[in-house]
Amino acid sequence: MAIEKAVWGGILLAGGAGKRMGAGVNKVLLSLGGTPVFLRSLWALLPWCAHLVLVVRPDEREAFQALLPSELAGRVRFADGGKERQDSVRSGLEALPAVCTHVMIHDGARCMVEDEVISAVAEAALVDGAAAAALPVSDTIRRISAEGFADGVLDREMLRAMQTPQAFAVDLIHQAHLQALKDGYLGTDDAALVERLGQKVRLVPGSRRNIKLTTMEDLQMAEDSLRGRETLRIGQGYDVHALTPGRKLILCGVDISHDLGLLGHSDADVALHALMDALLGALALGDIGRHFPDTDERYRGISSLLLLQHVSGLLRENRAEVVNADVTIVAQRPKLMPYIPQMRQNIAEALGVPVDAISVKATTTERLGFEGRMEGISAQAVALVRVSGA
Repeated sequence: MAIEKAVWGGILLAGGAGKRMGAGVNKVLLSLGGTPVFLRSLWALLPWCAHLVLVVRPDEREAFQALLPSELAGRVRFADGGKERQDSVRSGLEALPAVCTHVMIHDGARCMVEDEVISAVAEAALVDGAAAAALPVSDTIRRISAEGFADGVLDREMLRAMQTPQAFAVDLIHQAHLQALKDGYLGTDDAALVERLGQKVRLVPGSRRNIKLTTMEDLQMAEDSLRGRETLRIGQGYDVHALTPGRKLILCGVDISHDLGLLGHSDADVALHALMDALLGALALGDIGRHFPDTDERYRGISSLLLLQHVSGLLRENRAEVVNADVTIVAQRPKLMPYIPQMRQNIAEALGVPVDAISVKATTTERLGFEGRMEGISAQAVALVRVSGA
């Protein structure tokens, strides 16, 4: 098969008990930098995998679904985890769409994995059929006797500590798991199962940041690492729409009673358009005209709240989250104060942030300008976005 025709699927293992974490809940459901651990892992795989399978314990599926952003719902399938990791991977493989030619298998608790590691594993698997991330061993490794005494030193130059992701041609990893099941063999990772078939597994450099969160100390180290690598970005947005009869007046997703509405290709929600431009601008991703052109019939009459959810997904794909946003609506009338609480709630839900991170204000121009003459409404927005290094 030509490399350019490869279709990647991803399997994220998130069904472990995490007893050593001692948190009382599945460790991948814990928050890291304001985002659940498993979501950080999913976002890391997203640029590489057209299809994703999330393997969870059946009794926790609802908890995962509740935390899954709406923009991911169509790309993520769920599969039930098994007693052993091997059972969970096999369940994930069975749920993988048949169109996938290659698959990347990753531990949900390795949420600090870097793009460079994922890319290296994927490229090696395309060439060799099987690849995995691995780290050189820096400590001296000794064998131990049955009596507890040192029994010789192993050559650490020939040793590697295995990580995930591990990537394979789908037919190969299917065969490896079926053979292991038939033989009753329980391996420590997927690479071991493939090796039993006589297939070599290419090892590519992993990363010391790609730790598997096991203890609360690991979680704290990850938090410290994120704080050390994050940056803050500011974006500003401005938009104007004309007022006209026969249209609804929609502002921040709220249908406002008025004799005039805003003219536009979508619902013409001028406030959300300004906010989206601010968020996109913070990451230098262009403006809403680039992402939702008025020449595209898909966006005719569409709710701008749906567009805002899409922008929120773009931020997550770029490892960014909204710190806070401030929107100012400039309109002579109607009076908007009664609607502001619902406006703030709508924005907060679309962006997945607390309501107190969202400000919406309304003002007039004292009857000056096009807003004062009630020819149109304008809006301005400022947003602060935090971008993490992983």
